[in-house]
Amino acid sequence: MAAQDELNQLERVFLRLGLAETDDQLQDIISKFLPPVLLKLSSVQEGVRKKVMELLVHLNKRIKSRPKIQLPVETLLVQYQDPAAASFVTNFTIIYIKMGYPRLETSKQCELAPTLLTAMEGKPQPQQDSLMHLLIPTLFYMKYRSEPSKPSPFLLSEKPKQAHLLLEFMLDVLLMPYGFVLNEPPSRPSPPSPQSGGGAGTAGGAAGGQGLPQPPPGMSVYAVKRVIGEAQWSPEQLEQCKLGIVKFIEAGQVCEVETVIHLVVASSDTRHSVATAADLELKSKQSIIDWNNPVIVNKMYKVYLGDIPLKTKGTSMKRELKHEPVSTRVKLKILPHLLRSRLAAESFPANIQVVYDGLFGANTNNKLLSLTLQFVHHICMVCPDTNKPLGLMLLNGLTKLINEYKEDPKLLCVAYSAVGKLSSRMPQLFTKDIALVQQFFESMCKEEADVRLAIQEALSMMVGAYANLQGALLNLMEALVAAYICKPEVQVRQVAMKFASTVFAPDHVPSRYLLLLAAGDPREEVHGEAQRVLRALPSERSEKEGARPPVPSFPEMVRFIQEKAAQRMKTPDKYIVGTTALPFNPSAFEEIMMYLRMCLAHSAGVTPTSQNLMDMQDDAPAIGRYVQSLLSAETSPKGDEANPVQVYMDLLQQLLTAVGGIPVMYCLLEVVSVCPHKLAPKFIDRIDWIRGMMNSSKEDMRELAAQLYAMVISTMSGNELKNAVQNLVKITKDTHSPEAQHAAILALGFMVGRYMSRKRSPRSANSPNQQQFMNATPAEDDELIARATKTIGSFLDNGSPLLAVAAVTALGEVGRNGLLLIPAEGEGFTKLSLVENLLARLPSGKETTKMKERAVLTLGYLPVGDGDFPHQKKLLQGLMDSVEAKQVELQFTVAEAITSAAIGTSSGAARDAWTCTEEEYQPPNYVKCNDVVPWVLTSILSKSVISANPHVRQAACIWLLSLVKRLSQHKEIKSHLKDIQTAFISVLSDPDELSQDVASKGLGLVYELGGEQDQQELVSTLVETLMTGKRAKHAVSEDTEVFQGESMGKAPDGHGLTTYKELCSLASDLNQPDLVYKFMNLANHHAMWNSRKGAAFGFNIIAAKAGEQLAPYLPQLVPRLYRYQFDPNLGIRQAMTSIWDALVTDKNTVDKYVKEILQDVISNLTSNLWRVRESSCLALNDLVRGRQAEDLIEYMAEIWETLFRVLDDIKESVRKAADLALKTLSKVCIRVCESSGAVAQRTVAVLLPTLLEKGIVSNVTEVRSLSIQTLVKVSKTAGSRLKPHAARVIPALLEALSVLEPQVLNYLSLRATEQEKSAMDAARLSAAKSSPMMETVNMCLQHLDAPVLGELVPKLCDLLKSGVGLGTKGGCASVIMSLTVQCPQDLSPYSGKLMAALLNGIHDRSSVVQKAFACAIGHLVRAAKDSSIEKLLQKLNTWYLEKEEAVYKSSCCLTVHSISHYSPDVLKRHAGLALPLAFLGMHQVAEETEQTETTHASLWGEVWQDHVPGSFGGIRLYMTELIAITQKALQSQSWKMKAQGAAAMATVAKQQTGSLVPPHLGMVLGALMQGLAGRTWAGKEELLKAIASVVTKCSGELQKPVAGQPTVTEVVECVLRECRKESLVYKMAALRAAGEIMEATQTDRFTDLSQLLFPIIKKYRPAGAGSRRRAEDDDNDDDEDDDDEKKRELRMEALLCAFESLGKAWPRNPQTQGQYQLEVCALMCERLQLSTWKVQLGVLQTMKAFFKGLLLLEKDHQNFTVLSQILSETSTALSYPLENKSYSSVRSEALSVVELLVKKITESGQWECMSEKSRGQLQRSLATMEMDSRPELRDKAQELRRNIQGQT
Repeated sequence: MAAQDELNQLERVFLRLGLAETDDQLQDIISKFLPPVLLKLSSVQEGVRKKVMELLVHLNKRIKSRPKIQLPVETLLVQYQDPAAASFVTNFTIIYIKMGYPRLETSKQCELAPTLLTAMEGKPQPQQDSLMHLLIPTLFYMKYRSEPSKPSPFLLSEKPKQAHLLLEFMLDVLLMPYGFVLNEPPSRPSPPSPQSGGGAGTAGGAAGGQGLPQPPPGMSVYAVKRVIGEAQWSPEQLEQCKLGIVKFIEAGQVCEVETVIHLVVASSDTRHSVATAADLELKSKQSIIDWNNPVIVNKMYKVYLGDIPLKTKGTSMKRELKHEPVSTRVKLKILPHLLRSRLAAESFPANIQVVYDGLFGANTNNKLLSLTLQFVHHICMVCPDTNKPLGLMLLNGLTKLINEYKEDPKLLCVAYSAVGKLSSRMPQLFTKDIALVQQFFESMCKEEADVRLAIQEALSMMVGAYANLQGALLNLMEALVAAYICKPEVQVRQVAMKFASTVFAPDHVPSRYLLLLAAGDPREEVHGEAQRVLRALPSERSEKEGARPPVPSFPEMVRFIQEKAAQRMKTPDKYIVGTTALPFNPSAFEEIMMYLRMCLAHSAGVTPTSQNLMDMQDDAPAIGRYVQSLLSAETSPKGDEANPVQVYMDLLQQLLTAVGGIPVMYCLLEVVSVCPHKLAPKFIDRIDWIRGMMNSSKEDMRELAAQLYAMVISTMSGNELKNAVQNLVKITKDTHSPEAQHAAILALGFMVGRYMSRKRSPRSANSPNQQQFMNATPAEDDELIARATKTIGSFLDNGSPLLAVAAVTALGEVGRNGLLLIPAEGEGFTKLSLVENLLARLPSGKETTKMKERAVLTLGYLPVGDGDFPHQKKLLQGLMDSVEAKQVELQFTVAEAITSAAIGTSSGAARDAWTCTEEEYQPPNYVKCNDVVPWVLTSILSKSVISANPHVRQAACIWLLSLVKRLSQHKEIKSHLKDIQTAFISVLSDPDELSQDVASKGLGLVYELGGEQDQQELVSTLVETLMTGKRAKHAVSEDTEVFQGESMGKAPDGHGLTTYKELCSLASDLNQPDLVYKFMNLANHHAMWNSRKGAAFGFNIIAAKAGEQLAPYLPQLVPRLYRYQFDPNLGIRQAMTSIWDALVTDKNTVDKYVKEILQDVISNLTSNLWRVRESSCLALNDLVRGRQAEDLIEYMAEIWETLFRVLDDIKESVRKAADLALKTLSKVCIRVCESSGAVAQRTVAVLLPTLLEKGIVSNVTEVRSLSIQTLVKVSKTAGSRLKPHAARVIPALLEALSVLEPQVLNYLSLRATEQEKSAMDAARLSAAKSSPMMETVNMCLQHLDAPVLGELVPKLCDLLKSGVGLGTKGGCASVIMSLTVQCPQDLSPYSGKLMAALLNGIHDRSSVVQKAFACAIGHLVRAAKDSSIEKLLQKLNTWYLEKEEAVYKSSCCLTVHSISHYSPDVLKRHAGLALPLAFLGMHQVAEETEQTETTHASLWGEVWQDHVPGSFGGIRLYMTELIAITQKALQSQSWKMKAQGAAAMATVAKQQTGSLVPPHLGMVLGALMQGLAGRTWAGKEELLKAIASVVTKCSGELQKPVAGQPTVTEVVECVLRECRKESLVYKMAALRAAGEIMEATQTDRFTDLSQLLFPIIKKYRPAGAGSRRRAEDDDNDDDEDDDDEKKRELRMEALLCAFESLGKAWPRNPQTQGQYQLEVCALMCERLQLSTWKVQLGVLQTMKAFFKGLLLLEKDHQNFTVLSQILSETSTALSYPLENKSYSSVRSEALSVVELLVKKITESGQWECMSEKSRGQLQRSLATMEMDSRPELRDKAQELRRNIQGQT
């Protein structure tokens, strides 16, 4: 039976479908019946299902032919989602959803879009695809909310599965090419022919031969099919779909991590609109996206590579699901983003797959190649060096590219560079691959310049990989370098040289040889680098090289050079100079010889310290011993090999002969001089060659050659020696060759010197040449020597400085070795004249520095060789008196000379410098002692040191230092240690830095020399002097130089002592005052000590020793020294840095003592001395940079707090230093907070309280600013770790919103107009809301929960009540809004408190703050209790009605409007309270000055309109409440409120007039009449209008007696009472109302009314004729002021009103008419004649009403006499308006009066009452109108005229 019913129902549906004629009918039927019909498919009855199918088939045909018919998609979607529905039903339902959804309007589609997404849940994949296919085109039209607080329409965060499916589908849509056609292959695929090429759009050759079509790049076959769907989108539609997807992503509907790949793919789209939109969005998110997120990186790789089958995967993927790699266009967009990611570079094997695809893929291009190579660079920089497979594959790929790719040189450059980077990252890959180096070298020879440069760079990086080669590989490399170091390309030679210097050990002979060849290269970049490597002193290399010798051994190197030289002489490589052939070019040859000299010195056990010739001479004695050992080994040579020394000498001679060279000449002189008895005789036969060298043009060369000549001659027999001396004396006389003279003088000096030395030394008796001069008598020998000496002396005053210097030098050499054989005094050349001559040269300005130096040395030597030198003291005194300004270098020489001259023959200067060191020298016993040290010491201490001249003091200090250093064991020095210390201390306070430094060094030496008792005394004296600042007094004479050099401007109060005071203080703090001497030794900061003369004192050794002694005190010293390194005083800083560098050799020292340093620095941040405060800040800045958080966390709060105090320091430099330290500390804290773990949590816990309690509340602007910046950044990085502190952070930041705002804005805001202020405040609030602080607040809000809210709300309430700034108030309101969105349930308990606080502040002067608070309340009511909301609305009602201030009115309006806007459901629940207020507010009357109130009225209107079903219905619904509130308003003390109530009441009355019935009628009228009571006030007129309106419309109801309802009589009485009020405006309103009421109710109260009206009409009667009056009016217009004009207008209004009321109140009562008809007529006629056109018009209208109601014109009440009189007067009066030419309206109205009269008279048959005269008058007036401009008036006038004529 049920089945039959179902069939019958279906039949009826069928019938209705068949009967449907129009589309609308069909649509109605489908909408109603389609869903239930589909449900019938689940019927168990087969017949029913068949019938349904039949019905659906019919329906489909009808629908498909009518595309405009809408289907009930919404209902179908609900039905589709029904979990109980059978699958059969859902399958058919989706068919109609797919059919109907695209037919919907776009707005409806957008509305249903979220439902489509919801409907996907749990459905089969094909149906999900269909739904997404429907959804995607809709996205283009979707509107998303701009406010982040509003929920997104799709709510995808709650549907992760659907979101994932949708994003996959979107990606496929974005990858889909425009216009793609999927060609399905035939069912049986034929094998692809070799000619067929498979393109993107052709599928002739099926993929893999499995019968599948070829999908486009990046997609699978399945993906293409589902994107195409049942109806493929056109290219334009596809473009819209893609744009819709980009908009969807822009709106933030899904997590941005998931959508990055979509934007990247979209940015590569071929359509400009899509690519641009995606690009812009991607750029805007660039900084936010974490490119190291594994999700993003993996998605990019997945899309880039497609589904590449890897061997590791066990399961194989279906072919149709396999994604192809993307097109090159997309790859070019993905790669730049991979370059940003560190993780992408580490993701193996995907990274290498991308690299190989980019380098060797089928579709690669130059741009992709370039990006891929950049990616390779990125991988090389980032990837772990342990990933060997990756490195190997990269290297293979790059080498393959380098070998095969030849198109773009720039790309080749990048490839080579990548190989270089790879080698430095993974050197182990390259170590055994020498072939690659060879390949690169070879390429370098062949490639063009740009590529060559890249290969050079790559090879330079690769060098490190081969640093530890051994065995055969090393030999291979040696051969390789040797082959390429001589190539013509400079870059090749340069790199070969680099390999030679780096790969091989420093004692590897062949590589050193190659470097020596490179050192002779013509190009500076090659030879400069080679020389740098070769000349690097061993001390510079020892750290790197470890135990390996820094240079090869001398014999090996010599042998190798000899072999190579011999080979090269047989090849074209030899070098020709003139007629001489050399094995090497001169520059290389010279470098070889100098390197051999270095090898020689090193083999001799000496460590060369410099390449200065004088320094090299210091090593000569040691070299001599080694040379002798080599020569003594000559007796048993290996084979036929020559002795290395001999070979060395031969090479030197070979080079000297061809080219020369001063260093080479020195090397030859040195090797001969160190072993003269064996080597000098070998040069006897080459004496002429030496003479040739003596004639060189170079002065130094001649000097060296002269020495060699003297050395060789000295070994010859006596006769030859004598001849040589005579010959030299002869040459000196030859004035033609100054060079020869110069050399001869020097040679004479050196020869005589050597002779005297041998003669004096008895040990020389055993030497082979002891009988040199024995052929003649000793007297003859002396005579010859004297002659030679005089000859030399004769050149002392020579005009040539060259010869004079030579003479001085020669005499010094003679004097050093023996006594001068010249008289002591007398005439001619004597010892006295020599001393005076030399001393006279010292102060001379004409002499060169060289001359002065040599003169000083010669003076110092004179007492050394002569124990009886008569003028020793004169000489010393002369030296001491010779001080001049700025001769520091010379004073060191003077110090040396004074020391030598003071001890005379005991001086080490008497030794042979080539064979004996100064330490080894012992003066012979037989020599007479001429020691005058006591005299010298006394002289220096008593005169020079205490001199008033600072230069003399400085020089004396240097002399004293020299004496103490060189004569440390001298008894005189040891006995005067205290005096010497006192002298040094006195110089310590000199402003000159060198003087201080010399004095400090001297003090150190003095201390070392003393015994224990002495040392204690010395320390106490020094400490006392330094700490009390006592200093020696210098007598001031007229010659005293007060300021020395550049000391002008320095403090004269012992400023110079500052450094030493600090050093002393440092030592005292360690309870070791004697350490001050160690510090002084270490504080070596003057450049003088690096010069040769300064270094001679050996302070570097002393400093090293002092450093060792201070090592135990490091824990106490390090903190102080660390801080002192940043002292603002340059002297202290340099001194302390020197001490630090000497003591702290371990790099980890600071890390080791970091806590101690921190404690010291923090304690000194608040020191009394500004210098200490500043240095502490700078030290702290340096210390915290890069420091781990664990080290700092314990002290962090203290550091911040203290630095905040220092930031307000009185001294600017200290403030700057503190600011720098704080900024660094801030960066460190932010970096720590970024990390995860307990340390970050602790840091946040320590940092935030400090910033909030001490920083943000500080009075110092800089402190506040920095605190807020740090707080903002920390909050951004700290994330969830903020939760415990959120309740403190949020209020602090909200307060800061106002604190940091420029104060000038407040000032401007106060000075601005209301409108300007409003705009400015809005901008300020907007800026505050978008500020970083508000951003931080919003971040903190994300981590709130109930407990945190409990802490936060009271603080927010306090801020709302006490917050002063606009930003703070606005921010608080914004926070409350956010809280209501994020956690409404948690907020509910606190909503009352917050509401109270907001209400408390809502009356703010700023309208912007008012709006913000109102918005907050609007949001907050959602979380509030109903009782709270009721209280709120009641309070608003009370305020609105009782408070007169405008601010209360506006705040009430804004609040209610906000509740209506944001929480409409809440307002609906409390409509009874809110809507009556809104209705009253709608009638708010704006005054001229208050422009804003108009907007308030419109806002109230919005609230009312939004919540009532039309105004009429709304009033009916809330009638009682409306009457109640308007009555309250009417009873208000405020006149404005009364007026507003009246207007509201009037609206109620007008809107409801037609339908007001008891009891509402009585309520309304009663309320209105009650309001009329009392005095007049502005706006009271509205009540009268309302009464008139109600009575007019409801007169019928009022006639019925109802309890509590006023009667008509009462109403009229009430209105007449108001007519008697004085105010003319109000009186007019009352009169009009009375007239309207009497007219409507037919009440006769004309008598009462006439008493009011007649006086008005008569009062304003004109004085004369109307025309004259008008003319007068016109004339006087300009003279009258505005008040008169207004009064006149008011009088006119009153007159018009009186006539209007007269007409309306004219009763149909015969008695009353009889009483007043003549009077009324007379009044009208009079005014008609003598009035303006407006009054005429008003009178005519009244006249019309008068005649209409005049009973005399009716048959029952005829009175001939009276009517005749009335008509006569009227006819006369009507002629005026009828003949009015100016105003057609007046004529028209007059015509209508005439027409009425004619009609009435005709109807009553009383024409006889109108006299002929009157008729004639009317006819004449009407005749004038026949010329009227308006045709209708003309016609009517003619007609009336004819009618009147017809009655005659």
